[in-house]
Parts: sequence; structure tokens; C-alpha cells
Amino acid sequence: PVLAELSYAWIFNEYPSFVLQDSRRFVSQETGNLYIAKVESSDVGNYTCVVTNTVTNSRVLGPPTPLVLRNDGVMGEYEPKIEVQFPETVPSAKGTTVKLECFALGNPVPTISWRRADGKQIPRKARRHRSSGLLEIPNFQQEDAGLYECVAENVRGKNVARGQLTFYAQPSWTQRISDVRAAMEERVSWECRASGRPKPSYRWLKDGEPLLPQGRVQLEQGSLTIPNVSLSDAGMYQCVAENRHGVILASAELSVIAIGPDFSKTLLKKLTLVKVGGEVIIECKPKASPRPTYSWKKGKDILRENER
Repeated sequence: PVLAELSYAWIFNEYPSFVLQDSRRFVSQETGNLYIAKVESSDVGNYTCVVTNTVTNSRVLGPPTPLVLRNDGVMGEYEPKIEVQFPETVPSAKGTTVKLECFALGNPVPTISWRRADGKQIPRKARRHRSSGLLEIPNFQQEDAGLYECVAENVRGKNVARGQLTFYAQPSWTQRISDVRAAMEERVSWECRASGRPKPSYRWLKDGEPLLPQGRVQLEQGSLTIPNVSLSDAGMYQCVAENRHGVILASAELSVIAIGPDFSKTLLKKLTLVKVGGEVIIECKPKASPRPTYSWKKGKDILRENER
């Protein structure tokens, strides 16, 4: 199922008159709240919250809320008071669009600016909305992480809100495993590798069951080695890479085959003994799996080992 994303807007008095956001007015897309930095007489009226489901495009309207001016005096000038602030830590996934909200009340209306506390420049790809109360960083990457500051300022003073953008990434394969056909007693080795932040850890399954380092099976991080495979090693193997943000799985099949002795590529050469007392070596290396046992005949007679 697709998770519903909600967007917020406010109607001023009657539809379709919506509150326009500017340096004085801001609608938080985190809470849905409407903020007016410095109220003017033209703001008097009824306000209705509109919540839209961006997936189904359906709308829900809240009850009208009246805004009236008090007649017990005029608000004097005061320094910015930051009412909307992003968290102290903002975990941000690789490739996503990060949105930071910051808005302040004040008289005169405060100006909002953004900077990085580490002295680096705000990424050029970043977008500031009309009110500057929203900073968007698309396609978030490792180099975009750091301490960000929102500065609200007017003639009466300034205030600063700050938060740390931290980078994380779900595991992603950089090297997968593939199917292997091996003869009995052959060496089989697989290696899988994944990128991610934090660095992924690895584990292995065989036919869906956890595989533990035991006897002939050697496991180390993303590698699996079987020095001498047997028929019982055949099956479906899975390499699992995971960090706290996600889990991925790669599968490969190990087929173990037995081969009867094959002499097609082995030549028993006819040897001529030049000198009595010389040494003769006749090699016999047929292709076979598992390893065969050997016996020799001279003519029809079986040769047995002796001192010669």
C-alpha cells in the first residue's frame, strides 16, 4: 500500500480565497498550523484548514476559526521569536528530498536566512520557498550532511535555530552471487558486497535456514567458502546484507555433480626403455569426481607395489 501524504492549506473567509504565504504568513506542512508573524487589520476574518490526501486527492475541511483584533493596545516592536523549528537531529535518507521548516514571529516582520554552521556553502541544488521559511534539499547525499542554521532577524535582534542533518543509506548491492556448478571435492567460493550507511553486516542462509560457520563451511563477512564440496552441500544459498535502515537478499544455487573417470584427455604414451636400470614414470590423471581409486595392470596381471 502507498502511504498517504498530506498537504495543508488555509481558506481565508470563503473558498477559493486561500492564504498566500509570504514573509509574514507561513503554513507548516509538518503540523498544518498557520503562523502570522505580525497581525494586521486585513487579517481579521474566518480561517478554515484544508487537508488534502495527495495520493487520492481527497480533501477534508476543518471548522472555521475566527481571528479578531483585541482593542486593548498595540503590540510594540520585539525581537524574532522562532515558532517553527526543525529537530536537533534530522536523519536523512540517500536520494530523498529533505525539507527544513523555520519561521519566526516578530515586529517588524523578521527575515529568515539559512546557513551551514561548519562554514560550508548551502548546496546549490537547495531551494528556498517564497517566505524562506522552507529549505528543500533534493537528492540528499553524504556531502549535504552537517549542522544547518536558520537565522531570524529584525531591527530588534535575531535568533538562531540549528539542527544536524545526518546521512543514512539502505544497503544496495555492489557485488551479487551467481549460480555455481561444481564437481565433488572442488573448492567453491562466493563473495557478496553491499554499500550502505551505516556499513551493512552480512549473514548467510541455505535453503532458507541460517548457515553457521561449521566444519567445512567458512564464513567471513560477505564471503562463503567450501574447500571440498560434497553432494550434501547442494542447495539454494542466500547472502543477506542489512543495516538498521533495510535488508536486502541475493540468491544463488549450488549444484554438485559426480563425474565417472574420463580418460578422453589423458594419454598413456608408449614408452621405449633406452637403458636398463633407468627410471620410468607413467602418469594417469583421468577427470573424475569424487576422487577415484587407482590400480594398474601389466597385460592381464594386476601390478602390486614392491621395492621397484
